[in-house]
Amino acid sequence: MTPELSLLKLILDASPVVQAVMAILVLASVVSWAFIFAKYREIKRAEETTDEFEERFWSGIDLADLYRQLAREDYQTESLENIFMAGFKEFARLRQEPNIAPDAVMEGAQRVMRVSLNRELELLDQRLPFLATVGSTSPYVGLFGTVWGIMNAFRSLGTAKQATLAMVAPGISEALVATAMGLFAAIPAVMAYNRYATEIGRLASRYEAFADEFLSLLHRKAHAK
Repeated sequence: MTPELSLLKLILDASPVVQAVMAILVLASVVSWAFIFAKYREIKRAEETTDEFEERFWSGIDLADLYRQLAREDYQTESLENIFMAGFKEFARLRQEPNIAPDAVMEGAQRVMRVSLNRELELLDQRLPFLATVGSTSPYVGLFGTVWGIMNAFRSLGTAKQATLAMVAPGISEALVATAMGLFAAIPAVMAYNRYATEIGRLASRYEAFADEFLSLLHRKAHAK
Protein backbone atom coordinates (compact mmCIF):
# COMPACT_ATOMS: atom_id res chain seq x y z
CA MET A 1 0.00 0.00 0.00
CA THR A 2 1.41 3.38 -0.99
CA PRO A 3 2.03 6.04 1.65
CA GLU A 4 -0.79 8.10 0.14
CA LEU A 5 -3.23 5.28 0.85
CA SER A 6 -1.77 3.92 4.08
CA LEU A 7 -4.27 2.55 6.56
CA LEU A 8 -3.49 5.13 9.23
CA LYS A 9 -3.77 7.99 6.74
CA LEU A 10 -7.11 6.67 5.49
CA ILE A 11 -8.45 6.58 9.04
CA LEU A 12 -7.13 10.04 9.95
CA ASP A 13 -8.38 11.61 6.72
CA ALA A 14 -11.80 9.97 6.86
CA SER A 15 -14.88 12.07 7.41
CA PRO A 16 -16.08 12.51 11.02
CA VAL A 17 -19.01 10.18 10.44
CA VAL A 18 -16.80 7.40 9.09
CA GLN A 19 -14.30 7.95 11.91
CA ALA A 20 -17.13 7.64 14.42
CA VAL A 21 -18.22 4.38 12.79
CA MET A 22 -14.66 3.05 12.97
CA ALA A 23 -14.33 4.05 16.62
CA ILE A 24 -17.58 2.26 17.49
CA LEU A 25 -16.42 -0.88 15.71
CA VAL A 26 -13.01 -0.84 17.37
CA LEU A 27 -14.63 -0.41 20.78
CA ALA A 28 -17.10 -3.22 20.09
CA SER A 29 -14.25 -5.48 18.99
CA VAL A 30 -12.14 -4.77 22.08
CA VAL A 31 -15.06 -5.36 24.45
CA SER A 32 -16.14 -8.52 22.65
CA TRP A 33 -12.61 -9.96 22.82
CA ALA A 34 -12.53 -9.22 26.56
CA PHE A 35 -15.85 -11.04 26.93
CA ILE A 36 -14.62 -13.93 24.79
CA PHE A 37 -11.59 -14.58 27.01
CA ALA A 38 -13.60 -14.10 30.21
CA LYS A 39 -16.34 -16.46 29.04
CA TYR A 40 -13.75 -19.07 28.00
CA ARG A 41 -12.29 -19.11 31.51
CA GLU A 42 -15.75 -19.19 33.07
CA ILE A 43 -16.97 -22.15 31.02
CA LYS A 44 -13.68 -23.99 31.47
CA ARG A 45 -13.96 -23.55 35.23
CA ALA A 46 -17.57 -24.75 35.23
CA GLU A 47 -16.62 -27.87 33.27
CA GLU A 48 -13.72 -28.68 35.59
CA THR A 49 -15.82 -28.12 38.71
CA THR A 50 -18.60 -30.30 37.32
CA ASP A 51 -16.17 -33.12 36.50
CA GLU A 52 -14.64 -32.99 39.96
CA PHE A 53 -17.97 -32.87 41.75
CA GLU A 54 -19.52 -35.73 39.77
CA GLU A 55 -16.48 -37.86 40.56
CA ARG A 56 -16.94 -37.17 44.28
CA PHE A 57 -20.71 -37.57 44.14
CA TRP A 58 -20.58 -41.00 42.49
CA SER A 59 -17.65 -42.23 44.58
CA GLY A 60 -20.06 -43.67 47.15
CA ILE A 61 -19.67 -40.90 49.70
CA ASP A 62 -22.58 -40.31 52.04
CA LEU A 63 -24.65 -37.39 50.80
CA ALA A 64 -24.77 -35.77 54.23
CA ASP A 65 -20.98 -35.96 54.50
CA LEU A 66 -20.61 -34.47 51.04
CA TYR A 67 -22.96 -31.64 51.98
CA ARG A 68 -20.99 -30.89 55.15
CA GLN A 69 -17.73 -30.84 53.20
CA LEU A 70 -19.10 -28.39 50.68
CA ALA A 71 -20.73 -26.27 53.39
CA ARG A 72 -17.40 -25.40 54.97
CA GLU A 73 -16.90 -21.67 55.35
CA ASP A 74 -13.57 -21.77 53.50
CA TYR A 75 -15.05 -23.54 50.48
CA GLN A 76 -16.78 -21.63 47.66
CA THR A 77 -19.26 -23.83 45.82
CA GLU A 78 -19.72 -23.47 42.07
CA SER A 79 -21.87 -24.74 39.19
CA LEU A 80 -23.19 -28.26 39.87
CA GLU A 81 -22.20 -28.04 43.52
CA ASN A 82 -24.69 -25.22 44.05
CA ILE A 83 -27.50 -27.34 42.61
CA PHE A 84 -26.64 -30.20 44.93
CA MET A 85 -26.34 -27.92 47.94
CA ALA A 86 -29.70 -26.26 47.29
CA GLY A 87 -31.51 -29.55 46.79
CA PHE A 88 -30.03 -31.40 49.74
CA LYS A 89 -30.46 -28.46 52.11
CA GLU A 90 -34.15 -28.15 51.27
CA PHE A 91 -34.61 -31.91 51.43
CA ALA A 92 -33.05 -32.10 54.90
CA ARG A 93 -35.05 -29.10 56.12
CA LEU A 94 -38.39 -30.46 54.95
CA ARG A 95 -37.76 -33.92 56.39
CA GLN A 96 -37.39 -32.40 59.83
CA GLU A 97 -40.89 -30.95 59.69
CA PRO A 98 -43.49 -33.10 61.47
CA ASN A 99 -46.23 -34.88 59.56
CA ILE A 100 -44.97 -33.92 56.12
CA ALA A 101 -45.59 -36.32 53.26
CA PRO A 102 -42.61 -37.70 51.32
CA ASP A 103 -44.07 -36.38 48.09
CA ALA A 104 -44.18 -32.87 49.55
CA VAL A 105 -40.53 -33.21 50.54
CA MET A 106 -39.63 -34.23 46.99
CA GLU A 107 -41.64 -31.43 45.44
CA GLY A 108 -39.87 -28.86 47.60
CA ALA A 109 -36.41 -30.24 46.83
CA GLN A 110 -37.20 -30.42 43.12
CA ARG A 111 -38.49 -26.84 43.05
CA VAL A 112 -35.40 -25.47 44.80
CA MET A 113 -33.06 -27.43 42.54
CA ARG A 114 -34.82 -26.12 39.46
CA VAL A 115 -34.39 -22.55 40.67
CA SER A 116 -30.70 -23.16 41.37
CA LEU A 117 -30.19 -24.81 37.98
CA ASN A 118 -31.79 -21.88 36.17
CA ARG A 119 -29.62 -19.47 38.14
CA GLU A 120 -26.45 -21.32 37.12
CA LEU A 121 -27.49 -21.28 33.48
CA GLU A 122 -28.25 -17.57 33.66
CA LEU A 123 -24.74 -16.96 34.97
CA LEU A 124 -23.27 -18.95 32.09
CA ASP A 125 -25.40 -17.05 29.57
CA GLN A 126 -24.14 -13.66 30.73
CA ARG A 127 -22.29 -11.69 28.02
CA LEU A 128 -23.49 -14.01 25.25
CA PRO A 129 -26.23 -11.58 24.13
CA PHE A 130 -23.56 -8.89 23.68
CA LEU A 131 -21.51 -11.20 21.45
CA ALA A 132 -24.63 -12.01 19.45
CA THR A 133 -25.40 -8.31 19.06
CA VAL A 134 -21.86 -7.48 17.92
CA GLY A 135 -21.87 -10.38 15.50
CA SER A 136 -25.19 -9.43 13.92
CA THR A 137 -24.91 -5.63 13.83
CA SER A 138 -21.22 -4.89 13.19
CA PRO A 139 -21.37 -5.66 9.45
CA TYR A 140 -24.28 -3.26 9.07
CA VAL A 141 -22.52 -0.55 11.06
CA GLY A 142 -19.48 -1.00 8.83
CA LEU A 143 -21.74 -0.94 5.77
CA PHE A 144 -23.19 2.37 6.93
CA GLY A 145 -19.65 3.79 7.06
CA THR A 146 -18.98 2.36 3.62
CA VAL A 147 -22.07 3.93 2.09
CA TRP A 148 -21.29 7.28 3.71
CA GLY A 149 -17.69 7.23 2.50
CA ILE A 150 -18.72 6.37 -1.06
CA MET A 151 -21.33 9.12 -1.00
CA ASN A 152 -18.64 11.63 -0.03
CA ALA A 153 -16.32 10.30 -2.73
CA PHE A 154 -18.85 10.74 -5.48
CA ARG A 155 -20.05 14.07 -4.08
CA SER A 156 -16.55 15.43 -4.58
CA LEU A 157 -16.83 14.58 -8.28
CA GLY A 158 -19.69 17.03 -8.64
CA THR A 159 -17.39 20.02 -8.24
CA ALA A 160 -14.55 18.58 -10.29
CA LYS A 161 -14.00 19.58 -13.89
CA GLN A 162 -12.45 16.24 -14.74
CA ALA A 163 -13.19 13.02 -12.85
CA THR A 164 -10.25 10.71 -12.22
CA LEU A 165 -9.74 7.56 -10.20
CA ALA A 166 -7.25 9.36 -7.97
CA MET A 167 -9.98 11.72 -6.83
CA VAL A 168 -12.34 9.00 -5.57
CA ALA A 169 -9.79 6.40 -4.48
CA PRO A 170 -9.25 7.80 -0.94
CA GLY A 171 -12.98 8.08 -0.23
CA ILE A 172 -13.70 4.59 -1.52
CA SER A 173 -10.70 3.20 0.35
CA GLU A 174 -11.80 4.69 3.69
CA ALA A 175 -15.27 3.31 3.02
CA LEU A 176 -13.88 -0.18 2.49
CA VAL A 177 -11.84 0.12 5.70
CA ALA A 178 -15.12 0.62 7.57
CA THR A 179 -16.49 -2.56 5.99
CA ALA A 180 -13.36 -4.49 6.93
CA MET A 181 -13.58 -3.27 10.53
CA GLY A 182 -17.20 -4.36 10.69
CA LEU A 183 -16.25 -7.86 9.60
CA PHE A 184 -13.25 -7.91 11.93
CA ALA A 185 -15.56 -7.19 14.86
CA ALA A 186 -18.36 -9.51 13.76
CA ILE A 187 -16.59 -12.73 12.78
CA PRO A 188 -14.88 -13.52 16.12
CA ALA A 189 -18.04 -12.58 18.02
CA VAL A 190 -20.20 -14.92 15.93
CA MET A 191 -17.72 -17.78 16.18
CA ALA A 192 -17.37 -17.36 19.94
CA TYR A 193 -21.12 -17.10 20.44
CA ASN A 194 -21.80 -20.31 18.51
CA ARG A 195 -19.08 -22.22 20.32
CA TYR A 196 -20.03 -21.03 23.79
CA ALA A 197 -23.74 -21.56 23.19
CA THR A 198 -22.98 -25.16 22.27
CA GLU A 199 -20.77 -25.70 25.32
CA ILE A 200 -23.35 -24.13 27.64
CA GLY A 201 -26.00 -26.37 26.11
CA ARG A 202 -23.88 -29.42 26.95
CA LEU A 203 -23.42 -28.17 30.50
CA ALA A 204 -27.16 -27.59 30.81
CA SER A 205 -27.79 -31.18 29.74
CA ARG A 206 -25.33 -32.43 32.35
CA TYR A 207 -26.95 -30.29 35.05
CA GLU A 208 -30.42 -31.54 34.19
CA ALA A 209 -29.27 -35.17 34.05
CA PHE A 210 -27.61 -34.83 37.44
CA ALA A 211 -30.70 -33.18 38.92
CA ASP A 212 -32.87 -36.08 37.75
CA GLU A 213 -30.46 -38.69 39.12
CA PHE A 214 -30.06 -36.83 42.40
CA LEU A 215 -33.82 -36.57 42.80
CA SER A 216 -34.06 -40.32 42.31
CA LEU A 217 -31.66 -40.85 45.20
CA LEU A 218 -33.57 -38.41 47.38
CA HIS A 219 -36.83 -40.12 46.44
CA ARG A 220 -35.54 -43.40 47.81
CA LYS A 221 -34.40 -41.66 50.98
CA ALA A 222 -37.72 -39.86 51.41
CA HIS A 223 -39.72 -43.10 51.10
CA ALA A 224 -37.36 -45.23 53.14
CA LYS A 225 -38.81 -46.54 56.39
